Amino acid sequence: MKNPRMNVIGLTPMLTVRDSDAAVDYYTRAFGALELTRFTAPTGHVVAELALGGSRFYVVDENRAASNMSPDALGGTSVRMNLLVDDPDAAAERAVREGGSVVFSVSDQPYGLRQGRIADPFGHHWLLGTPVDGPRHGR
Repeated sequence: MKNPRMNVIGLTPMLTVRDSDAAVDYYTRAFGALELTRFTAPTGHVVAELALGGSRFYVVDENRAASNMSPDALGGTSVRMNLLVDDPDAAAERAVREGGSVVFSVSDQPYGLRQGRIADPFGHHWLLGTPVDGPRHGR
């Protein structure tokens, strides 16, 4: 059987939250995200595109009618955002200072990363790390 392939142009995460405006504010303060676009759909739901380094992601308002549920509505999240940075210790400290909470502290992991996990105020989890053999600022 032939394996059909499609020409993939990109893959962009969409984080559903209960308050997109507050989430965009948090992601810009906590992670230094750059807001690229923001619009309000006819339903009143906000959709914002953000960038971190060369990566983009969307933040969208919860819309139960469209089966877009936030971690708050689901009682947790099944997706983790893995953000590689030069100084995960400082990144985690800033994310917590801006309103996130520690799931596990930044430390050297057995799989070769210095990494920790932060839950943002909207229920999404962010792994903040750097290769152990890479930059080790703030240690």
